[in-house]
Amino acid sequence: MNKIGVIQIIDSLNTGGAEVLAVNIANLLVEENINSHLCVTRQEGKLIESINKKTGYLFLNKKRIIDIKAIINFKNYIKANNISILHAHSSSFFFAFCVKIICPKLKIIWHDHFGKTQELKRRNIFPLKQISFFFKGIIAVNNELQKWSLLNLYCKRVYLLNNFAVFNNFEKHTILKGNRGKRIVHLGAFRAQKDHENLINAFYFFQKDFKDWSLHLVGGYIEDNYFKKIKRFISEKGLEKHIFVYGVCTDIFNILQQGSLGVLSSKSEGLPIALLEYGLAKLPVVVTNVGDCNKVVVNNKTGFIVMPNNSALLANKLKQLANSKKLSTYFGENLNIQINSNFSKENFIKQVLHIYRS
Repeated sequence: MNKIGVIQIIDSLNTGGAEVLAVNIANLLVEENINSHLCVTRQEGKLIESINKKTGYLFLNKKRIIDIKAIINFKNYIKANNISILHAHSSSFFFAFCVKIICPKLKIIWHDHFGKTQELKRRNIFPLKQISFFFKGIIAVNNELQKWSLLNLYCKRVYLLNNFAVFNNFEKHTILKGNRGKRIVHLGAFRAQKDHENLINAFYFFQKDFKDWSLHLVGGYIEDNYFKKIKRFISEKGLEKHIFVYGVCTDIFNILQQGSLGVLSSKSEGLPIALLEYGLAKLPVVVTNVGDCNKVVVNNKTGFIVMPNNSALLANKLKQLANSKKLSTYFGENLNIQINSNFSKENFIKQVLHIYRS
């Protein structure tokens, strides 16, 4: 039997959740003896360091919405490498559709990573609805997205598939500042949905009682209004010597090994890979009750889960963990068991191969 030929399609290699997942899937499929490839359409980035050397790789440097040169290059690549399945992540579904127009035998699986679940009713459905007629299947990362696709799109093969996390990079580049054993880590790009302001407010309350603790913000940013607002807010709170910004980092395992607590303060999420990474690293966590975070964190057992936009409550739960090494260890161990049991790479690959073959 010929190997299944699959290519993951993603717009960039920035360190967002969809990008990380696309790279991880491509790498793990190679380990399963699948003819696995990764295509980046628009922009390379830090995640290029995480691609398995055995994974086929194509960068198109696409400049326009419909880029004929990119489409032809992609067509030639998939023909040369005997690829039949296009696993398109997020907005790359449109590029996959353009290729299918000239190669109708190709099968498109669309992976929906939409993270602003509170805005689903306002989500732009054009041209996704029309193009969904050509999908062989849809993978949704949470229940809300699965329901949305079934209600709004033509393709009715909609699979709910939990995200997973895996550490590909065990190098040690980043050295966290602050005191060992007293570091709170936040993994997440500087975007409004991550609600850094809520987190900084919570840390301001927390730090009054725990002055030797520090907060470490790890994630990509651009010098936009949101980032400038957060930097200004840190300064206004007088926390410049206690909150540290690192930007994009690829040595996540190394960073989490230096952390003491993991936190997410988001307004909205799908199923954040950062939370799964905290669990793999056995970090105790405090997270907001958004998206499918409550599928991962069982309150008072695998961590604390709080309502979004409640800085006082978030601070209170951080204090409880900082006060109790025993509770922190209990949460960290339980979360690790939860991740390995229900959000493992083995479970994910088994399910995604079933989707490909069906």
